[in-house]
Amino acid sequence: MIDLSAQLGDTYGSQGQFSRDPVTGALVPVVVEQTSRGERSFDIFSRLLRERIVFVTGQVEDGMASLITAQLLFLESENPSKPISMYINSPGGVVTAGMAIHDTMQYIKPRVSTVCLGQAASMGSFLLAAGEPGMRIALPNARIMVHQPSGGARGMASDIEIQAREILRIKKRMNELYEKYTGRSLEEIEKAMDRDTFLEADEAKEFGLVDLVYDRRPGLPGDDAAKDVSEG
Repeated sequence: MIDLSAQLGDTYGSQGQFSRDPVTGALVPVVVEQTSRGERSFDIFSRLLRERIVFVTGQVEDGMASLITAQLLFLESENPSKPISMYINSPGGVVTAGMAIHDTMQYIKPRVSTVCLGQAASMGSFLLAAGEPGMRIALPNARIMVHQPSGGARGMASDIEIQAREILRIKKRMNELYEKYTGRSLEEIEKAMDRDTFLEADEAKEFGLVDLVYDRRPGLPGDDAAKDVSEG
């Protein structure tokens, strides 16, 4: 979402200046900056994109995947060596849409740090685990859930059989990738994925889905409290 404020049209309320998201219809805060050329306004997500911050929020579906992959490719073109931060708060969604985001994360040159706030469930947890090793973070009250892919089919028996085989292929591939990203054995992955498995942040770290659990942003001058809280 690159500087969409001109397209969205501004509305004003008692709380300040907002734009309206064309997809969800939700009001989005607008940031107004003073530059040498005058005022310039950004919706808040476009402003954060300038800082190389990308959001994966809500259901993972094709429209979201197109926006996320476009943002990742844009940030790569801007600076192929500077890391990207991906903040995830998602209940999951469509496997193929998630795979489009995942494959773009692996394809581009910048390292992609993943940060879970709120929840990362199903495909959300998969994207969280797919971040750059050592740069996968959960906030202390985040919830992470893994499970096997699900789907439905209708029609002739032969069509249902084809769909069932496809779901099993997807399950096998995702288990292999979880094995790669977590360092767990395939047997452990299959056991955890058999049903909904909910993990707290420190449990997700122990399982290998994230590397760090932070309650405060690290690296602030004189800030000794910013540490991996899972270590006590």
